[in-house]
Amino acid sequence: MGSKNKRVVVFWTVLAAFILWDFHVSSAIDLRFEPPLIAAGSGKASSGAHCAIVGN
Repeated sequence: MGSKNKRVVVFWTVLAAFILWDFHVSSAIDLRFEPPLIAAGSGKASSGAHCAIVGN
């Protein structure tokens, strides 16, 4: 196996390990209270980013 192939395998192995670790450590997602992916114009107020403090 060449050097480039080893780096590709290491990259995907590390990425898969990170995703598995994150899935194991993170709490479950409550889909009822998650904001939509695209909330522009939906009337739903932002509640956590820098734009949430504008206008107060």
